[in-house]
Amino acid sequence: MDLKRQQIDAFTVSGLRVRTTNAVEPNPETANIGPMWGEFFAKGLAEVIPGKRVGSPVYGVYSAYEADATGAFDVTAGVAVDEPSADFQSVTIEAGDYLVFEAQGPLPDAVIAIWGKIWTFFEANPQIQRRFATDFESYTGPESVAVHIGIR
Repeated sequence: MDLKRQQIDAFTVSGLRVRTTNAVEPNPETANIGPMWGEFFAKGLAEVIPGKRVGSPVYGVYSAYEADATGAFDVTAGVAVDEPSADFQSVTIEAGDYLVFEAQGPLPDAVIAIWGKIWTFFEANPQIQRRFATDFESYTGPESVAVHIGIR
């Protein structure tokens, strides 16, 4: 797997947010992330969120971790903004070091597959510790995603 380490400056993403756990997501009856993305795209929110930064990709942001990958966390589907709007949920991506995992292929399958590789990577490399502060997906094309995982 070809990994990059990248220093990210803080920025804000606004959009829709849900709280969930990895335990409930595989079951379509209890999953929260898929329905949130469905609403985000059905309403064309990537184009109408106020204050959107020019050229912003769509982001999926993981934040407010209860503990680690086993606890509850927030997921926000949105775009980078210069100024948050009261009409949408906002989250600030923390500045810091991130490992970048890239995937190509039909979505959401490519995203699901790369998250499996991310979990395997961190299990196999315990010396590299996740921050569990903010992680994010950047959708860089119709079948392209880069997942940024905050590390210590």
